[in-house]
Amino acid sequence: MAKNEINFTKAAIEKLPIPEKGKRVEFYDTKNNHLLIRVSSSGLKTFQLYRWFNGSPERVTIGRYPEISVEQARKEALKLDAQYAMGDSPADKKKRMREEMTFAELFRVYMERHASIAKKTWKDDLRCYEQYLARTLGKKKLSKVARKDIAAIHTHIGKDHQTQANRVLALISSVFGKAIEYGLWENLNPCQGIKKFSEKSRDRFLGKGELPRFFQALQEEPNDTVRDYFLVSLLTGARRSNVLAMRWNEIDFDEATWRIPETKNGEPQTVTLGNEVLEILRQRRKGTRSFFVFPGSGRTGHLIEPKKGWKRLLTRAGLNDLKIHDLRRTMGSWQAKTGASLAIIGKSLNHKSQSTTAIYARLDIDPVRESMEKATAAMLEAARQGKNR
Repeated sequence: MAKNEINFTKAAIEKLPIPEKGKRVEFYDTKNNHLLIRVSSSGLKTFQLYRWFNGSPERVTIGRYPEISVEQARKEALKLDAQYAMGDSPADKKKRMREEMTFAELFRVYMERHASIAKKTWKDDLRCYEQYLARTLGKKKLSKVARKDIAAIHTHIGKDHQTQANRVLALISSVFGKAIEYGLWENLNPCQGIKKFSEKSRDRFLGKGELPRFFQALQEEPNDTVRDYFLVSLLTGARRSNVLAMRWNEIDFDEATWRIPETKNGEPQTVTLGNEVLEILRQRRKGTRSFFVFPGSGRTGHLIEPKKGWKRLLTRAGLNDLKIHDLRRTMGSWQAKTGASLAIIGKSLNHKSQSTTAIYARLDIDPVRESMEKATAAMLEAARQGKNR
């Protein structure tokens, strides 16, 4: 069948006839017999390159007219012809690109084969991806995720949150690291060479002048679950995730202890419970049917980090730059103020350190209880004194 051939010009293409409904017609360029324009019954006009390669016909779409001009189409056609001449099929390349994993698909593999199995903080990885990476990298093919893209994300987050920016960078690096390990990525890790921000250790805790306002704000909190959660977090020094998921079967009221089966560092922890905490727990135990000390309506069954309640509390107390994790640091700081050794503090907060592991192993729980009770008493006394002024 003879080919329709015309000299591609703007005027000639504008005059091309529209075929009947359900049909389409193609016209070839007289200056490049591999370049054609396809006209559909809807009026769409699309530039394509059509030629044979290794005994089979191949078709590569260049773009639609008039978004792509005649000059641009001819220039792109020359590039594609050159690739064919070098023995490389652009059609195969595009097919491989379509079949190539996106970053979102790779992240799913990372979660299924690694994070959800080996990391207790896998939910943090998921939140990090959803907040910072799903929109920016999720739809990109892996070969299109360039170092400059990752560096731009790292820099953007780091303008306000340098520590978080480093966590995001570490997550991307881990995802690509696992891709290399699983044979899903054969190039270098694109995070290589991106310098992390310098991080300063956070030392924020509730001081003597702030405790009265903090406790007064707690008393005024209308949600008793939120109020008690913050109090227990402060007076046990436990990690927020452990307090949120605290179960009644972990509490021994006779021994005044809370046995956490597994903590962030992979080990169990026995937390001593002072009289103030025990009284809070006894009151919460009355009439509850939940497995959890701090029940919630979500799928976990327990309270999820109460950001709104925390914001209400800080507003009432007139406190700034205080995070929920700082309650844990407050217990350790007041232990130090009341004379506790670093070993005692580390034991009570379940810190994992090679240099002190042997010492922790020899410590009895009684000095830990005494230290935490002293710290609790000192905090409450500071709160009372401030209130009476």
